[in-house]
Amino acid sequence: MGLTARIRTRDGWAVSHAVVTVADATGTQVLRAEADPEGAVRDTTALAPGAYTVIVTAVGYAPAAASALVTASGRAEIGTVTLARRGGTALPPPGPWTVDPAHSTVGAVARHLGISSVRGRFTDFTASVEIAPDDVGKSRVEAVIRAASIDTGNTVRDTHLRSADFLDADAHPEITYRSTGLTAAGPDRWTVHGDLSLRGVVRPVDLDLAYLGTGADPWGGTRAAFRATADLHREDFALTYNQVVQAGIAAIGTTLKVELDVQAVQGESLPQA
Repeated sequence: MGLTARIRTRDGWAVSHAVVTVADATGTQVLRAEADPEGAVRDTTALAPGAYTVIVTAVGYAPAAASALVTASGRAEIGTVTLARRGGTALPPPGPWTVDPAHSTVGAVARHLGISSVRGRFTDFTASVEIAPDDVGKSRVEAVIRAASIDTGNTVRDTHLRSADFLDADAHPEITYRSTGLTAAGPDRWTVHGDLSLRGVVRPVDLDLAYLGTGADPWGGTRAAFRATADLHREDFALTYNQVVQAGIAAIGTTLKVELDVQAVQGESLPQA
């Protein structure tokens, strides 16, 4: 006898803090139960045969309703109830996630001569993500990038980019980003608010973030994928070096487009190789 149910996100993750409320045909609450750490509800309260309404709620998620028919045995099997993030947006399960540099890219694109683009990436960086359990807006992102690891595929250009004309990697070896908040921007999309420290200058920078989903990896872990972009104005970070070529056209555009493709592993550290 009693009620059983499984509470999951659309990716199949357990919602451990869900609450299930059952009301009879008159609207009277007859049962209230909480999900266990695995998102399972198993309540042994005897229910009279008949039709009931089941409401499932959890902080940060939109409520979900289901119907239940209690048989003569006094048992109601609700099955799996899927909860969507409030506002239709989604993120991975709460807790710490560690970015895997081997399967992530931190890149930037600059216009060259007004007609083409030059792409570069940083090869040495660490980053972590903390998904808040109750208020997703309090989730955190932190990243540290070694400025000297810039790689555009051209040794002469990379040496110049590390110099005081650009990144000044000797004086400012680290580029850091620390988030200050998170705002839903649509289904699976978020705006990450944060402070970027580049070349010794700190400026607020928003990242347009898309959450691409989660899945198991071959090493027994769980991974989440993200893509994020941002536009930076070079002069905001004292990156004012330029060269004017013919017809007054600047060699380098004034805007840098940051492109991030990220895989994060669930947990506070990466698995041992």
